Amino acid sequence: MAHDSSSLIAIIVIGLVLAFVLGAIAHRLKISPLVGYLLAGVVVGPFTPGFVANQELAAQLAEIGVILLMFGVGLHFSLADILSVRRIVFPGATVQIVVSTLLGTIVARLMGWSWGVDVVFGLCFSVASTVVVMRTMQERRLIDSERGRIAIGWLVFQDLLTVIVLVLLPPLSGLLKGEAGAVDLGALALALGLTLAKVVGFIAVMLVIGRRVIPAILHYIVHTGSRELFRLAVLSVALGVAFLAAELFGVSFALGAFFAGMVLSESQLSQQAAEESLPLRDAFAVLFFVSVGMLFDPAVLVREPLSLIGMLLVVMVGGAGTAVLMIRAFGSPLGTALLVGAGLAQIGEFSFILADLGIGLGLLPPSGRDLVLATSILSILANPILLAAIDRLRPWIDRRDGKLAPPDADIEAMREELRMTGLQGHAVLVGFGRVGSLVGDALRQRGWPLLVIEDSVETVKRVRAAGTETIFGNAAEDRVLAAANLAAARILLVAIPNGFEACEIVKHARALNPGLEIVARAHFDAEVDQLVQFGADIVIMGEREIARTMIEYVRDLSVDGAPREAQRAGVPPQP
Repeated sequence: MAHDSSSLIAIIVIGLVLAFVLGAIAHRLKISPLVGYLLAGVVVGPFTPGFVANQELAAQLAEIGVILLMFGVGLHFSLADILSVRRIVFPGATVQIVVSTLLGTIVARLMGWSWGVDVVFGLCFSVASTVVVMRTMQERRLIDSERGRIAIGWLVFQDLLTVIVLVLLPPLSGLLKGEAGAVDLGALALALGLTLAKVVGFIAVMLVIGRRVIPAILHYIVHTGSRELFRLAVLSVALGVAFLAAELFGVSFALGAFFAGMVLSESQLSQQAAEESLPLRDAFAVLFFVSVGMLFDPAVLVREPLSLIGMLLVVMVGGAGTAVLMIRAFGSPLGTALLVGAGLAQIGEFSFILADLGIGLGLLPPSGRDLVLATSILSILANPILLAAIDRLRPWIDRRDGKLAPPDADIEAMREELRMTGLQGHAVLVGFGRVGSLVGDALRQRGWPLLVIEDSVETVKRVRAAGTETIFGNAAEDRVLAAANLAAARILLVAIPNGFEACEIVKHARALNPGLEIVARAHFDAEVDQLVQFGADIVIMGEREIARTMIEYVRDLSVDGAPREAQRAGVPPQP
């Protein structure tokens, strides 16, 4: 018998466990895990038998996921990144919202509603889900690319425009209902002016005060030496700024968190902050998709199939197609336009907020919200399929872009075809961060033929400019690792800090070349054991190396404590 549960622990446990099980099944079937997360929500929703989770609590947990996700995105972004794509994003997002709204209004008109209802209904189909787009960009490691900058800038501008729409709807509700003389122009101008002032005020506070205060707080906490306090400080900044942005400035949680991350991105601690917030960010982002799935009533598929098809076409063809045309019109490559457009071919959290406000103002019938939710679920489910179709067309798209764009104009041109390297007897270095760059510099100085595999756009550009052959991509992908010609390599050095990906790389590398020398890094004893099990010859753990160097130093001192000649001369012992 179905029952409602207000237990927070029940929602978290059952939601995450079901999401894990169904997400794993989806992954096994070569489908995006997002499909599994959404289906988990359908299972615990009120429209299916069995356990029914509390939707209000689930939605609040999902909001935390949105906050942490946008904070993480902000850590890798800057105001300069947004301004660099403003020529495309500002007019493009505006036109896309207008076109999507008009198309949604036309479909609603065919359903026999009043024109005021039609407009509100159309607005619900004009704004993409921030979470879906961000997950798409992160999974493809495109946050730092031109595509990522356009997508993020597009979302930020959409959020700003939607905040304005949410403020304007209440004073315009009388006009939209057809009530004569119902618009108070003074109230309308006041509401709009106040909203713009709040948004500008919030941005100013973050750029002037937040840019100094937030990094200063985190630097102080770092000096305490407590990792636990630092992790708590990062979460407090992300959640606290988002909450204050919503309460004091009327800005969305997502936008508030994004700006908090963006002002921190200039600090040297941004990378560490991103790593500390990652586990919670991923867990709560999963709960977002579970909460969306809970809203889906499968009966709407039978009740209003034609209306649903019409709205799906508005979102996935009308809105996404407009985005593609606008991005192309401003000179971006076809591959960039199609990927960003495909990412925007769905609707999410702001659509639900708009629908709820419309119902509260009497501008939208409850059946309209059902259509909004159903369109959101189906468009998010179809999004991975659309992206997979673009991947299939990638060779043709890249050839076309290659003819139209100047060589190396964008990092994506470097990745258009993964050709196997011609190097022989070379060293393959995975990751060129703080550790990898030191290893790479040493190898080059000693004359090693070197191939670097790296998934950071800026790092790839820098390494290639220095004359080192580089493969852009994630080495955990078979096709990327295969291009490194491991069969002819002498050694593989895995310098990335992600233990899970490192194990995948080592396992695939050992299968490609059973005699290859493999060196990897680890953070924990369990990672060391796992990497050795998968085939690593040597695994280096930071703590052990620090301890070894200290022991070597002590060993070079005489028993009575008198320093050796080298120490008298001020020369430290070499390990």
